[in-house]
Amino acid sequence: MELSGMESMDERPASRDSNWSFDVEDFGDVVSISKTRADLYPAKKHARSVAKHLNAKNGLVFLPGTPSKDYEDSDEPVAFRQRRYFYYLSGLANPDCIITFDLARDQLCAWIPPTSSGFRVIYNGSSPSREEIKAKYDFDHVDYINRLDDYVKAFIHVEKTPTVFLLHKYHEAFASRIFRPSPDSKKKVRFDSTRLILAMDAARVIKSSYEIKMIRKACSITAKAHVNVLRHVKTLKNESEIEAIFTATCIAHQAKQQAYGIIAGSGPNASTLHYSENNESLEGRQLVCLDAGCEWDCYASDVTRTFPISGEYSAEAKHIYDLVANMQEECIEMVKPNADYRKINAKAHDIATKGLMELGLLQNGSYEEIRSASASVAFLPHGLGHYLGLETHDVGDGGNLLLSKNFGAARITEQNIFSLVTETPAMLAAPILAPNMVITVEPGIYFNRYAMEEVWLQNERISKYINQDLLEKYYPVGGVRIEDDILVTEDGYENITRDIPKGDEALDIINKGLDEPVIVEKVHVKEERRRGWLW
Repeated sequence: MELSGMESMDERPASRDSNWSFDVEDFGDVVSISKTRADLYPAKKHARSVAKHLNAKNGLVFLPGTPSKDYEDSDEPVAFRQRRYFYYLSGLANPDCIITFDLARDQLCAWIPPTSSGFRVIYNGSSPSREEIKAKYDFDHVDYINRLDDYVKAFIHVEKTPTVFLLHKYHEAFASRIFRPSPDSKKKVRFDSTRLILAMDAARVIKSSYEIKMIRKACSITAKAHVNVLRHVKTLKNESEIEAIFTATCIAHQAKQQAYGIIAGSGPNASTLHYSENNESLEGRQLVCLDAGCEWDCYASDVTRTFPISGEYSAEAKHIYDLVANMQEECIEMVKPNADYRKINAKAHDIATKGLMELGLLQNGSYEEIRSASASVAFLPHGLGHYLGLETHDVGDGGNLLLSKNFGAARITEQNIFSLVTETPAMLAAPILAPNMVITVEPGIYFNRYAMEEVWLQNERISKYINQDLLEKYYPVGGVRIEDDILVTEDGYENITRDIPKGDEALDIINKGLDEPVIVEKVHVKEERRRGWLW
């Protein structure tokens, strides 16, 4: 069931005293209750969760962050993006840092670059000192990276069999230059680059209260941006203006990074799942599929709304929108702890099959025959959703995606797509939902002319069920996708993005446009009116 109430998407305290949060962790026979500042990134809590899944009593987790780097043949720095596994154990968005976590001593350490001085300060400003990092973050110890050698030597000296857990095999070359036993030592450091990533994936899929708060904040800013697009869309001429309004709104609210490239596909472009050009005219187009969400402190939001540019649906577009809306509503209602997401995904195809048959787009067979042939995959060629967190397509216990292993662009095949339609495909992970997972539910129906004519109509298994003549009426629709971010709760779910307008509410905003005085109150966002500002 969905949570009720009118709590703000921006603010939801972790406890009655919003300055503190209490976390209870079960470590076998021991229950740990810890009190931390609610505004403090819970790096130590995350580290302990990783240790629990790693199931090792001794050893050192060694995680380097993203290094600073310039573009080739340039003095311009590459846009910085912190490694997400590193961020999970630190909350640090600074370059050139290293994290270590001593499992036996329960000690989390940050190793940071020396504080900037001289002309570096004049040009780039000062960098944080170890005292500043220690005061702001959840570390047992903070020191400059040139002191790491002494720490490593001490670790090797006291460990009977020094073991260093690395995220990837290719990190061994870098780590081996740091973890060097003294010349008179007979010890050999053992690198384990297989277990850590599995433990971190298992830990990351269950979100801490702080992480959920960050996702809420990202969603609240994304809400404002989606509303602003709706208010202006009838005055716009090009997809690029949609992207500009969305981006500007996010930046104006201090969310300077998008979680992924904005998808603002109009007309036939709405049928391209990851359309990115966003540069075509809106003239003569029926719908816009706007798939866009910002980041807040490295945590993603991911929301899709589809709406008519004119403020009025064509008959065909309305049929498809209502079908997709029904798919999403029924699938969201299935979200709860212990639910198998494969069955929820299959439910989307059950509803799609029935709906497309009623519209005459699927024909020449019974429901059982058409559903068994997975003919709906021609109209819904992607999984129903994914985990959400530090990545838009966040990691989970058993695979990078909620419904499957990450096939990779080069390995996307018809067979892989068909595997997403059934309930128990061999390629899928075990996506059993649990409290404090955050997932998306994003059904869609698409009319991609290339995909239909060059792929699906060439497939004997399903082409016999597709009404080719009727497709011509629906190609101008392009595609409809509706996506929300869902928190799995103890007894059901909460739709975090439920207040971002869609359906009739979105139409009302489009048609009132700039005459609507306080649109943003509908998404429970405190808004300061600033004359003349787009946002």
